[in-house]
Amino acid sequence: MAYPKSSLVLALLSVFISTVLATPMTYSVVNLGAKADGKTDSTRAFVSAWTKACASVKPAIIYVPAGRFYLRQVIFSGPCKNNATIMRIIGTLVAPSDYRVLGNTGKWLVFEHVDGVTISGGVLDGQGTGLWACKASGNSCPSGASTLQFSNSNNIVVRALTSLNSQLFHIVVNGCHNVKMQGVRVTAAGNSPNTDGIHVQLSSSVTILDSKIGTGDDCISIGPGTTNLWIENVACGPGHGISIGSLGKDLQEAGVKNMTVKTVTFIGTQNGLRIKSWGRPSNGFARNILFQHAIMMNVQNPIVIDQNYCPSNKGCPGQFSGVKISDVTYQDIHGTSATEVAVKFDCSPGNPCSRIRLENVKLTYKNQVAQASCSHADGTSTGFVQPTSCL
Repeated sequence: MAYPKSSLVLALLSVFISTVLATPMTYSVVNLGAKADGKTDSTRAFVSAWTKACASVKPAIIYVPAGRFYLRQVIFSGPCKNNATIMRIIGTLVAPSDYRVLGNTGKWLVFEHVDGVTISGGVLDGQGTGLWACKASGNSCPSGASTLQFSNSNNIVVRALTSLNSQLFHIVVNGCHNVKMQGVRVTAAGNSPNTDGIHVQLSSSVTILDSKIGTGDDCISIGPGTTNLWIENVACGPGHGISIGSLGKDLQEAGVKNMTVKTVTFIGTQNGLRIKSWGRPSNGFARNILFQHAIMMNVQNPIVIDQNYCPSNKGCPGQFSGVKISDVTYQDIHGTSATEVAVKFDCSPGNPCSRIRLENVKLTYKNQVAQASCSHADGTSTGFVQPTSCL
């Protein structure tokens, strides 16, 4: 059947309009005044590129070519008129080497109230070594800034991004839904203070895949209010491991639930798979957690639950943790411990850990059988479990 000519014209016009609307607008930061010399302040050019991209009804690309771009604090705010903006980074974004510039701002690069933003490629150089040295000296220092933060945002993708030498946390996900990180690289000295690799809190449906993290604090830290988190194929070291917590700092606190950590490797880390909570009252919880297929290589605390966290013994002595930990499974965990006690469940006397499961665990210490320690922990073990379960 032949279409009337007018219908054919309308159909072709519709296809043309759809194609035009789907073709992304590209905004190069260099065309807007950025200089790739690592010294000239390019903050205004990046803000300009974001403003144009955010105002576009069509998908948008912010293009950052090769070179080093010096930036002070930048806040990329939404909501935007499109939900498909890509920041394609070929070069390196460089923070001020003078840590007093960011000082106590807390954050360097921030995306807030955005939907459908992708960060693709590139290097973020936090230049944190000066602040670390200041803190190590015992002098009075500013707290510093986390490198990249997403706040109150949805449908975020971060891929093939490298974060170097952050002053504080490298990447923070706070109050977000549907976030995917893949091929992320985090690098900082093993003694750099408070430089968590990826920190997630008050967020749901976050996925972290195929990443390599070496830093001075937790490789990945999971804070209160995190649900439906999936971590897979991550290498950690140096660092403090993958940690749920600290939980229970506040009396009223959202819990952590539905979390999977699988196919992970820990090399020379302080901890492997850790859950920790403050030793004080709280209505927080951690439940329905699966740790699966983990390799430990000379890890000080391969498997640990610590419900008596109380730094400097301030604010909690004589109290017990109110955080309820339950339904935690450790499955196929192998490798070597750097200490004699490879499995330690130090749970709350007021809220004992329940339904802890060990399945096919083999951890050794100096080619000998390691030890397990349990306090206020209840659960089961199946398959080959070494050290012998104390549950």
